[in-house]
Amino acid sequence: MPKVLVSDKLSETAVQIFRDNGIEVDFEPALGKDKDALLAKIGEYDGLAIRSATKVTDKLLAAATNLKVIGRAGIGVDNVDLKAASQKGVIVMNTPFGNMITTAEHAIAMMFAVARQIPEASASTHAGKWEKSKFMGVELTNKTLGLVGAGNIGSIVASRALGLKMKVLAYDPFLSEDRAKEMGVTKVELDELLGKADFITLHVPKTEQTANMITAEAIAKMKPGVRIINCARGGLVDEDALAEALKSGHVAGAAFDVFAVEPATESPLFNLPNVVVTPHLGAATTEAQENVALQVAEQISDYLNNGAVTNAINMPSITAEEAPILGPFVKLASHLGAFVGQMTTDPIESINITYDGKVAEMNTKALGSAAIAGVMSAQNPDVNMVSAPVIAADRGIQVSSTTQEKSGVFDSYIKLTVKTADRERSIAGTVFSDGKPRFIQIKGINIDAEVGSHMLYTTNKDVPGIIGTLGQTMGENGVNIANFTLGRSNVGEDAIALLYLDEAPNETALAKLKATGLFQSISPLKFDI
Repeated sequence: MPKVLVSDKLSETAVQIFRDNGIEVDFEPALGKDKDALLAKIGEYDGLAIRSATKVTDKLLAAATNLKVIGRAGIGVDNVDLKAASQKGVIVMNTPFGNMITTAEHAIAMMFAVARQIPEASASTHAGKWEKSKFMGVELTNKTLGLVGAGNIGSIVASRALGLKMKVLAYDPFLSEDRAKEMGVTKVELDELLGKADFITLHVPKTEQTANMITAEAIAKMKPGVRIINCARGGLVDEDALAEALKSGHVAGAAFDVFAVEPATESPLFNLPNVVVTPHLGAATTEAQENVALQVAEQISDYLNNGAVTNAINMPSITAEEAPILGPFVKLASHLGAFVGQMTTDPIESINITYDGKVAEMNTKALGSAAIAGVMSAQNPDVNMVSAPVIAADRGIQVSSTTQEKSGVFDSYIKLTVKTADRERSIAGTVFSDGKPRFIQIKGINIDAEVGSHMLYTTNKDVPGIIGTLGQTMGENGVNIANFTLGRSNVGEDAIALLYLDEAPNETALAKLKATGLFQSISPLKFDI
């Protein structure tokens, strides 16, 4: 009988789900906070159900000799060492859709609170004052809401705002015009949104692209009297710059549920007038907590009893029989998607995946999910191979696939084509006999490139000096080249280079390459190997 440990607070109903599915369960909700006690016990269990208190470190995983699956009741898995779990072969699941409505509703509640200064007015009245004239608010009706991020939660916020008769502007690199029309919002660039919005609400993950995206310069572009709401992730807004803008009056109010450092015991935003703050309550409703608890219990049970994988962060939905053959092609599909995703900043309109040869007879649904997740992971690191197709559909991205009999020199290959309004990108790859994925074609140009953690992709005209320039520049800046692949369409025409590097190229090296004028584009890339 499989055995599961619940080391954080889950409902009794969720615990009963394990029992009803024939799984032995130990419910010890305080254990997650005692890392030594947890370390001593973890070796007994096949499954671990957690919230945010339990920290799943590489040390804990090393002691988890029987552990097969970790289930997180909620979306965030910052408390799990994903790399260590993957290396140990432990599946990590989350419940990405259980708290969307709750988080969206909290953003709307925070918008009301800051618009009408409700917390301050409540505190004043509790103190026995009657300061009716002091708390002059603003209506939401006919105001313009700037929505930064139009994914699952953002789209719910938009629908609620439209119901309040607000005008909604949306900025999202993945938002298509058709999806924007379906949502009833106007798609704009970020600068236009900043300049026109009366309220700005953030609904994006924290990535290299979004970290501190609301800087002092961005705030300066906002209209006077703007109000800013962040119930997404801490670190999206420069809190010091926002505090200064609040003090000057340029920003009329702010409502924050998340902070750059949590637990937030201090912040530049604390104790400022018309700033509403809550302790990361976005998912803190009875309904949401119950939903994610029930979901994670069902998912862990289904995996331990039937081998079914649902909402996995570190692997697609694959049966035990398929895994040995399909695994390398899943990695290939993910790499192909990650390549295109890192190269594409415009909204994606469509994704087509071609399966040629023997791979066309495999589980193409899992392969497609891996490819889509790879594309979207550049902008949304929370995406997984199960949620990716849902998110793509929500954003109006048309996904299609084609299967065909062997048509070239390879027994199997996968080709990924992504279209935006202005251009089309394509890349193809295969798996060699050593089980390692290879890129075999980019932009219609044939190559043979092994995939590495750090790579550099360049495009240029086929002229002398490219190899020397790349090699010399990398060498002068301490970047070692593990492998070097070139390709061209015809003599003197379009050419590409793909370098497999031992470390990420530094900014100095990239700047020197750009200064040569030899390259049309220079793109550093990262892959999860």
